[in-house]
Formats: sequence, C-alpha cells, structure tokens
Amino acid sequence: MKLALIGDPVEHSASPRLHRAFLEDADIDGSYVAIKVARGEGATAIRRLRLEEYTGCNVTYPLKEEALSVCDTLTEEAQRARSVNTIFFGRSIVGTNTDGIGARGAIEALLDEPVALKRIGVLGYGATARAILAELHDNDAYTFVWGRDAKRAGEICRQYEAKTWPDQNPPEVVLSTLPPEATLPEGLVMQLQQPDLVIDANYGARSMLARHLHRDVVPGDAMLEAQARASFDFWLAHLDRVAGT
Repeated sequence: MKLALIGDPVEHSASPRLHRAFLEDADIDGSYVAIKVARGEGATAIRRLRLEEYTGCNVTYPLKEEALSVCDTLTEEAQRARSVNTIFFGRSIVGTNTDGIGARGAIEALLDEPVALKRIGVLGYGATARAILAELHDNDAYTFVWGRDAKRAGEICRQYEAKTWPDQNPPEVVLSTLPPEATLPEGLVMQLQQPDLVIDANYGARSMLARHLHRDVVPGDAMLEAQARASFDFWLAHLDRVAGT
C-alpha cells in the first residue's frame, strides 16, 4: 500500500506518523511519504502519483481545490466542500473530503455529546471551513461564520445555511481554520474569551491561536487523527471493492 501527502508546507505534518501506525496496526506492508508540492502543481503531482502506482494520497493546503479538477469521481463530501483532501487511485481517480468528519469527531469527543443543536462558530471560509460547515449542517448544528471579507462570508453562509457572526452572544464552540499567522480584530478577540470551547485546526508549533487569545485553546491534533483515520478507512474500503471485482 503506497501512500503520500502532497501540499506546501508538509515538513510539520503528523500524517506520515499517523498513517504508518495505521498500516502497522492493520498488518499491511506499506509506506507513507510527505511530498512538497507548490500551488498550481497539484494536478500534475496527482497524475504523477497515479503513474507511479500509489494507492492513494492525502491533499493539504494549498491544493485541495486544485485536486477537484483531476478527479474522475467525487464523493458527496467532496462535492459539498468543493475540495478534496483524500484520493484513491483505482480504475479512476476518486476524491473525497474527510476534514468535516475529523472536525465533528473531535468536537463530539471533547463535548462528550453530539453536535446536534449546538451553536458552533467557524473562523474562515476556505476549503477546510467548507468541509466542516457541510458536515455540521448535515448533523443539525447551528453554524456561524466569521471572515474578513464580509461578502465571501455571506456567500458561504448561504451555501451551508449558516449565519453570519453575531455581534452579541457568540457561539458556545468555535473552531478556527485560519492560518497560524492570522491576526484577529480586537472585538473578535474579546468575544472569543466567552465560548466554552475553542479549537485551532492547526497543531504543533503551528497552533498559535492560544497565544493570540490568551486563553485555553485545543490544538488540532484530535481533528487530524480523526480525519486521517477516515482517509485510511476510505482507502481500505476501495481496495476491498477492487479485490472483490
């Protein structure tokens, strides 16, 4: 089983460690490597991996939208998010997105209850945010979106039946998909002192949100592990289908 991660940066990624452990636990002879691929080169890299007989790959920033164009088939999750973070190479190139599943799994584990009817805010409106909003919508959460570009935030709200960020009474759970270097307006920083739970999608040294907010913030390790497990299960399921044909 030959697997890879593509994106930029990838040096910090915990995905190789996680997936090598999954392979070992499943007693599967395989490999997982991280390959730095610059913006604009995603489609070429994916086609190359297929020619080199990779089983599948994960796709991270900034290539998740680029991966859409090279997939022959998209799952409902990828279609809803309009981005791909997991690809299987079979008779065709199949793309899905497990970011939303990872986020929901992390939130539910931390709350010890389902996300249904919870007020959950998402900071950002990029590929990861869209996947999360789609998953939360499908699981009956009330969602809110913050972004610097009010027009883009409004468009995302309409697409995922979310609401724009409230001036009063901020959500009880907040998940940030913003890059580590992002700066937040003072008013938002003050609001983010109130939620019961704040999660940063970044992890490790890239998880900077706690420093910006001066409060406890859960880093994205649990999110990553949950979406990585969903990706691995996706590859195994497709391998089983291929073996059964």
